[in-house]
Amino acid sequence: MSEQANRVNTGVSAFSRFEQLSAQQKMGLGVGIAALIALIVGAWMWGQTPDYRILYSNLSDRDGGAIIESLQQLNIPYKFADGGGALMIPADQVHEARLKLASQGLPKGGTVGFELMENQKFGITQFAEQINYQRALEGELARSVQSIGAVASARVHLAIPKPSVFIKEQQKPSASVVLTLHGGRLLDSAQVTAIVHLISSSVPDMSAKNVTIVDQDGSLLSSLQDSNGLGLDANQLKYVQQIEQNYIKRIEDILTPLLGANNIHAQVTANIDFARTEQTAETYKPNQNPADSSIRSLQNSETLNGSGLSASGVPGALSNQPPVPATAPIVAPPGATDTANAPKIDNLHKENTINYEVDRTISHTILPVGMIKRLSVAVVVNNRKATDPKGKVSSKPLTDAEKAQIDNLVKDAVGFDKIRGDSLNIQNAAFNDEKEALSELPWWKQADIIELAKLLAKYLIIAAVMLIVVFKIIKPAFRPLEPFHAEADDEEHLAAADHTPGGGEIVTGAEGVQHGGETNQENYIPPIEPYEKNLNIARQITQQDPKIVASVIKDWVNGNE
Repeated sequence: MSEQANRVNTGVSAFSRFEQLSAQQKMGLGVGIAALIALIVGAWMWGQTPDYRILYSNLSDRDGGAIIESLQQLNIPYKFADGGGALMIPADQVHEARLKLASQGLPKGGTVGFELMENQKFGITQFAEQINYQRALEGELARSVQSIGAVASARVHLAIPKPSVFIKEQQKPSASVVLTLHGGRLLDSAQVTAIVHLISSSVPDMSAKNVTIVDQDGSLLSSLQDSNGLGLDANQLKYVQQIEQNYIKRIEDILTPLLGANNIHAQVTANIDFARTEQTAETYKPNQNPADSSIRSLQNSETLNGSGLSASGVPGALSNQPPVPATAPIVAPPGATDTANAPKIDNLHKENTINYEVDRTISHTILPVGMIKRLSVAVVVNNRKATDPKGKVSSKPLTDAEKAQIDNLVKDAVGFDKIRGDSLNIQNAAFNDEKEALSELPWWKQADIIELAKLLAKYLIIAAVMLIVVFKIIKPAFRPLEPFHAEADDEEHLAAADHTPGGGEIVTGAEGVQHGGETNQENYIPPIEPYEKNLNIARQITQQDPKIVASVIKDWVNGNE
């Protein structure tokens, strides 16, 4: 019951004190309270403001209007970036909004595909039909190129000549492509080649040499260099760099376990032959045994001269009939010959011609492009670090045996060929101990740290403004409502316990000093020190000099003032 009464008294006291304020003080108090409420509401709204991120940039007017209409239907807040080049929405809704807009076919990107052919009008001319087909083909190719991860947008221009019945007047189609890449992204040669072949394969009779690709900076990505030209080829330079880096990695990998990670540096210069060489050789071997050779041709010729060798008899049908059997066979004695009827050979000539195959070898060799003609290798090795028993680190050069070991390892790693003219130079020296500057950004320049600093700065500004409002506006406005003494209740309890000799009661407060039931407004002096501090001082005096305290109490008892 007493606590409730104290609260009622406190509320009445505060109201009475508020009524005692002047109009200016009441106005200042109201302004301070209103400023505090506005600051709290503004801080809450500022803290609830979402972080906007880019939804789409470089939109056409048609796509921009359609997307804004869809965002309004989805109740998604939006705003434009500085300059109006990008449409921004809250960061936590970017991916969801893109999926919902993609389901509606937005943004169309200003390109149309073969859906353009679905709305053909009746009676359209052949020229307009050809133009629509070309537009549709360009749009489909642009969409295909945009599907590559590094490409943000693409535009394709096709130059398709009119067909001709004359071969001399026929022209090949060509294509031009403008690519807009994402920030910090690049296309390598393989991707550019893929885009070139994609477009050339989509248009009839188009050669890959007739496709030109340019990025948003105006750099030519497609290399249209003549194969017979004398200019440098970027692919050849890249191949040389890969060969050199491969050899450097081999050297470092084999020497790092022995010398340490930062105790070796190697450089390799490769002389590569990119000449296209073809060789044809025909080799004849020495003559070999005819019995082991293959016969190419054989010719035999035989000539006989003499009497009785020519044909004789009566020409006619009877001479072509077989002879009639003899009626009285003549039996010659053994060993006897009919010399009268035997032919006589006067001259006999025989001729044989044999041609053997010639043993020869014909070889046609095409030498590979990119052969290594010569290697020049330079290796620098740091001194060895040794620690003495006292813990002092010292640097010592390598011994001759260690240098020879390193020399053999490097030669085996790069495939050293002395006949080819390779050279190897190994030097041992003390490295500089200064640390190389890191290529990465310092921590205070990183994007995450910057975002965190911005967030902390925002809340610090809110807290600072709130403190300024509270201590500079609100607290001075509430000061007239405070009692004259912070410890008035404690002094009332003390006054109830300590009475003056005349039966009066000492009361300190805003109404003055009452002594013996009388109030002396003129002699009232506001208390300077709080009650607790005076009580502590009295305790210290009691402990240090109790005689003084005893004499004071004695005077009070005797009624002496």
